[in-house]
Amino acid sequence: MTTKDTPTTTTPRTVLVTGAGTGIGRATAHAFAARGCHVVAVGRRPEPLARTAAYDTGLITPLVADITAQDGPARVVRGALEAAGRGGIDVLVNNAGVTNADSLRTCTRTSVESLLATNLLAPVLLTQAALPALERTRGVIVNVTTAVGQRGWPGNSLYAAGKAALDTLTRSWAVELAPLGIRVVAVAPGAVETPIADHAGFPPERRAAIREWQMRNTPLGRVGRPEEVAGAITYLASPEASYVTGVILPVDGGALAA
Repeated sequence: MTTKDTPTTTTPRTVLVTGAGTGIGRATAHAFAARGCHVVAVGRRPEPLARTAAYDTGLITPLVADITAQDGPARVVRGALEAAGRGGIDVLVNNAGVTNADSLRTCTRTSVESLLATNLLAPVLLTQAALPALERTRGVIVNVTTAVGQRGWPGNSLYAAGKAALDTLTRSWAVELAPLGIRVVAVAPGAVETPIADHAGFPPERRAAIREWQMRNTPLGRVGRPEEVAGAITYLASPEASYVTGVILPVDGGALAA
């Protein structure tokens, strides 16, 4: 017995993952490829994407693109459809994210706009561009936010605020797109071993202070692995979760429960 959310052919599902060069994005690309999906791995730097694609050169297609560029969303969707050789996208994972060292006292208009361009505006415009392709497959949108966005992050409030806005969009889109058969979910990672702080240029003492604060507020008492977040993403995007929409799943070692 099948439902409209259950694939009825052997055609591999097409999965589009942004920020796929490192960390959670790379682990997610690998997890979907391990499940036989055709993954279009998007990022700005070709070398990390090549390393992501080396996991399975038959199922992962690297696509170098800047999702914050004016033509970025349309270019990414067009490239994904060309790479997949079909008219639909089954799963869109809005994973790309950046942070910076700014606090409320030190931020500038330029730094705020740059942060929100990647963390909020790009997912909105990319999802909009992908809607026709997602509607054809009754697909799934997975937003990667942050557990701390549901509490507060002193000294990094702008990153948390942008991700919290994506939480709100997840709930709203879930209701808005349900009549189209599209599910919208999110995962909210806590302390996870990724290079995001390195890319932001945090000095070692700042990274150590952030990690100490995270561990103090994580009941499981350890840092998560990107593969653990990827496991939550692949489950929420799977047919087994076909009755799940509008949910924001913390993958945070219990931080939100503490």
